[in-house]
Amino acid sequence: MNQDTLDTAAPAAPARFDTLPLDAKLLRAITDAGYATMTPIQAKAIPIVLDGRDVMGAAQTGTGKTAAFSVPLLQKMLRHENASASPARHPVRALVLAPTRELADQVANNVKTYAKHTQLRVACVFGGIDMAPQTAELKRGVEVLIATPGRLLDHIQIKNCNLGQVEYVVLDEADRMLDIGFLPDLQRILSYLPKARQTLLFSATFSPEIKKLAQSYLQDPLLVEVARPNATATNVEQRFYSVGDDDKRQAVRQILRERSITQALIFVNSKLGAARLARSFERDGLKTAALHGDKSQDERLKALEAFKRGEVDLLVATDVAARGLDIADLPAVFNFDIPFNAEDYVHRIGRTGRAGASGLAVSLATREDARLVADIEKLIKTKIDIEPLEIEDDRPRRAPRREFHDDDAPPRAMGSSHSAPSAPSRPQRSHVHGDPFFDRPYEPDPNASPSWEGSVPASAAPAPSAVTRASKSKRRVASLLGG
Repeated sequence: MNQDTLDTAAPAAPARFDTLPLDAKLLRAITDAGYATMTPIQAKAIPIVLDGRDVMGAAQTGTGKTAAFSVPLLQKMLRHENASASPARHPVRALVLAPTRELADQVANNVKTYAKHTQLRVACVFGGIDMAPQTAELKRGVEVLIATPGRLLDHIQIKNCNLGQVEYVVLDEADRMLDIGFLPDLQRILSYLPKARQTLLFSATFSPEIKKLAQSYLQDPLLVEVARPNATATNVEQRFYSVGDDDKRQAVRQILRERSITQALIFVNSKLGAARLARSFERDGLKTAALHGDKSQDERLKALEAFKRGEVDLLVATDVAARGLDIADLPAVFNFDIPFNAEDYVHRIGRTGRAGASGLAVSLATREDARLVADIEKLIKTKIDIEPLEIEDDRPRRAPRREFHDDDAPPRAMGSSHSAPSAPSRPQRSHVHGDPFFDRPYEPDPNASPSWEGSVPASAAPAPSAVTRASKSKRRVASLLGG
């Protein structure tokens, strides 16, 4: 199978959207969204998608990959546009698969923005919420369906949607979609699609294994790369600090204070760790929200929206927030835990420095993270310098206990206004006894007689008649061997 690679030389000047053969309805929506010029990935990919070629698009995060595939697909589907109320006139023609619920919802909002002046219907289905509203929307008919694999299979199983007329398939964050965890579901979904279709894969990272696997799903694909593969954004300042596990939370607070950062996204590797860390920052007085897989979808969306509106200072999240999420003007990202997969590092720090803005990415590494840091170095092909971080310990400490010596004045009693009379102070204890009397071994007195050999005085002996009710009379008892 031949795979061409497009020349990655950037154009001399940013190309404008109005230079593309796009319908006036789409150009109007793009202008309403505030876009005039295209990013490099958009300038390279949109003409190729309009020509009907399969595309593998690799570009840094925050460079507008969603518009790079959605705008040309909407243009191609305008020939099916109609105002009919019949669901049969609105079959699913474009399917966009995303690995996370948040990314699916974000892509759907973007596609609806571009299609708002057309008659094309857009729907989004993902898990964690009630299926009934999604079912009603699918029954009315949609042309563009954005979905997560698990929930889409649920709808296919109960026959809520038919994918027999799909003409375009998009795998957003394709490297994650082709991962071993998603691959079985993806293969099942692709089995429902027609063989003749246009397939688009977009991601910020493509390993050689993923590229080889992706070619089995594409026909004569064209690889579009506008930057070095797996490269991080050049406008993101990356810092690695060596800290201990117990000092990580204090390190985050210290960097936030020193850099005057008002909002940050903090990544951890586990759901339990995200919940605990969020509660700890709350106790520190920072408005914090947690985002992880154990929360309901409603809670996740509310936390993300509150963070985007600036109502939350810190968003502690697992890798469900690492891919594709567009948070405007996010100043900093912290890797509280170094990610297990090096590709996730590229996606995590891509949440800052989007759309050309500058950003800060701070990673806190312990000595146990040396192998994970080496994997990141190998992926991004950049030497990582781990800097020591001097932790300013501002935690309140208990005053040390004062030890009084013989020459110290004794403390005054509480509530007493006059000094107490001098009293002998308690001598300070020593760990080594200096008294020879206690160090001397036991020596029996040769003149002392044992107490048990002495006779009892007559005055001490009780009278024979002095028997109480509780006492028992003495009786003679024969010995064991006779007597």
